[in-house]
Amino acid sequence: MRRNRANLIAQTCLTALLGLSTNLSKADATTSGTWNPLSHPLCSAGQPCVQATVPLLLTDGTVIIHVPSAGQWVRLTPDINGSYINGTWSQIASLPAGYAPLYFASQVLPNGRVIINGGEYNFGVPVWTTLGAIYDPLTNTWTSVAPPAGWSTIGDAQSIVLPNGNYMLANCCTKQQAILDLATMNWTATGANKADINDEEGWTLSADGSVLTVDANSPTNLTNSERYLAGTGGWISAGSTIVKLADTNANNSGSHEMGPQVLRPDGTVFAVGATGATAIYHPASDVSPAFWSVGPYFPDVMGQGQFDVADGPATVLPDGNVLVAASPGVFQKPTHMFEFDGSTLTRVADPPNAQNESSYYGNMLVLPTGQILFTAFSSDIEIYDPTGTFKQPWRPTIEQGPFTLVHGQTYQVYGRLFNGRSGGSAYGDDYQGATNYPLVRITNLATGHVFYCRTFNPDSITPTNDGRVHTSFTVPSGIELGDSILEVVTNGIPSKPKAASVM
Repeated sequence: MRRNRANLIAQTCLTALLGLSTNLSKADATTSGTWNPLSHPLCSAGQPCVQATVPLLLTDGTVIIHVPSAGQWVRLTPDINGSYINGTWSQIASLPAGYAPLYFASQVLPNGRVIINGGEYNFGVPVWTTLGAIYDPLTNTWTSVAPPAGWSTIGDAQSIVLPNGNYMLANCCTKQQAILDLATMNWTATGANKADINDEEGWTLSADGSVLTVDANSPTNLTNSERYLAGTGGWISAGSTIVKLADTNANNSGSHEMGPQVLRPDGTVFAVGATGATAIYHPASDVSPAFWSVGPYFPDVMGQGQFDVADGPATVLPDGNVLVAASPGVFQKPTHMFEFDGSTLTRVADPPNAQNESSYYGNMLVLPTGQILFTAFSSDIEIYDPTGTFKQPWRPTIEQGPFTLVHGQTYQVYGRLFNGRSGGSAYGDDYQGATNYPLVRITNLATGHVFYCRTFNPDSITPTNDGRVHTSFTVPSGIELGDSILEVVTNGIPSKPKAASVM
């Protein structure tokens, strides 16, 4: 039922670190974006030479990245001009003693903290641990988090932040789910009527606030999907995906792997299979009930076999296309990149080490610049520059300031679409890098220098919520003073700037 990915990664990490591979493939479309390495890679002078995985965007605009099977985390800070490519590295606090996971649940919480739970491995040993920890960037400390009562496994679990701001976690190996009240740090059981166990499934927060999943473990219904309703705390059927997406059979054999599920700006969910197939979930409307349609199949690329995503990353680009990493068969190499435009999968440029990687190596993260940061269990971190741009109705809108700001002080800004039209990034199951929360960016007009405020406690994180919302933000103490512009950025899409004065 389970799989061993750690040994497969170890066999190829040395090659990736030495940079022996070259990008042998060419993009099939002239609209492909481009890949660029960081100017200061993890192995540069004075920096730790480590592998990188699980990138998470903090609400102050920095990115933290986990070192697999270790307690270590590093931070990427954009340069004074807002460039992540030219950003610099620093270390943050390590996880609590005894906790060094690989493949675990992860979320940036509305209060700006980070929570992780479980791990298929701990210190490289397969244990499906119940350990967890929460990170406070204000104090640079990790604190242990106890598991829900009675749970003996969490492992490579899925998680999500619900519309009310609470955190929902799965037990990888049962039908159990639980909700963490962040104010009290108490768990409450939830998830009645789940049709199968949670193993290998991903969760997507839909525009209506429900949570969508494609079942990966039902031997009697190989195309089943379900929706979790926060109001009732239970699961209901979301219908048939029509095509089989999970790598499982009627005799319950197979890897049970799934690919990512990504909410697109039009409200549909693009679900990617480990079978080469894809499917599209169409939510209910005033004229139609919810339904699934068949999406495009991945091709056989240059005789390498039909591509699929048995665990792997995808992300929504600012123009609404979905960038997805695929490889031929379960855990095989190489990886090729594709963009899905709503109807067609088009192959685009690959990052440099793609020939040595399987899709499950990769994690994608949407940056505030609209670029995509890509990690793949090596020190080579790449950034994808897409060619398209957003539609104007997708932009956050600032309706109320203030716009005269004192450095070091905290304010609230009001507007619409601060939560974006998508969760941003997704993975098969055990990495969650959603970015459907607002960042506040201030640019000094005299110098052009860029500063991110720390945001916290937005009153909505539901994608496509067009209602009036707000978020709190703290102006950095070290910000440059004077005439500036202020923007709210979500999923790499900025609002129209507002004139601001920083005192």
